[in-house]
Amino acid sequence: MKEELHYIGHKIQENAWQITLNIPKVQDSQHTQQLEESGFPLEERIALREELIGYLGQALCGEKDSVKNDNVKNWSMRLSMRAIHFDVPLSQCLRAIAAYRTALWDTLTEELHKNNFSAITMLDVSKIIDPLLDKACSVISNVYENHTNKLMEIAYSALEELSVPVVPIADGIAVIPLVGAIDTRRASLIMKVALHEGARLNLEHVILDVSGVPIIDTMVADQIFKIVNALKLSGIETVLTGIRPEIAQTIMSLGLDFHAVTTKFNMKHALHDLGFRKR
Repeated sequence: MKEELHYIGHKIQENAWQITLNIPKVQDSQHTQQLEESGFPLEERIALREELIGYLGQALCGEKDSVKNDNVKNWSMRLSMRAIHFDVPLSQCLRAIAAYRTALWDTLTEELHKNNFSAITMLDVSKIIDPLLDKACSVISNVYENHTNKLMEIAYSALEELSVPVVPIADGIAVIPLVGAIDTRRASLIMKVALHEGARLNLEHVILDVSGVPIIDTMVADQIFKIVNALKLSGIETVLTGIRPEIAQTIMSLGLDFHAVTTKFNMKHALHDLGFRKR
């Protein structure tokens, strides 16, 4: 049985180029066209196909499991990064792996008939090759997932920064209107943006308007205090505006102490105290 597996493995390696050329024949035309349109160089695709076919042949020749897995893993990661570079969808990559399987088994079926191999031999071949192709699919999927997560994180960070606008309204004075819930992560971002923009704009006063914040509980109040204190350490005085009556009731019921923070009913009052007058 071992000799038969070695024979098949050597045959796969000897015919790797031909098997590689047969792969496009078992792919549907739409898949092939999309690959061509992606700009992924044909020569590079062929080289990658032949490389994987060679690894599969080596696996049948008794290569150690650790080496087999490392070869396929490294190949899959390189393929994924190149495919991502050319904006090839994940579905296309996975469909390509299915084509490898089909082209390979077409060759193995010919060898089965030529050499009268038993069905158990082909089953043993399948037990070696199929897990490797499945591993390739798994690694490719993971690389794509990590890439997507990174893009989402970048997009989310950009969106978060847009959610903390610092609006200069006069020399040394700016307004930060907050809209939406404040959690620990967003509070950290508010502090970061406020300190950065405060230094960049040489601010002396910041009006922190929370009229768009739906809930101010103990956690949110604690985050607001930290933001105010951080700005104070930077020489920036903060005025808190927009505490609605129902929010004020909640603050009182929770026993939160806002006496250390300058508060005004709304932005109009805050601006008035900072010297803005109606002419």
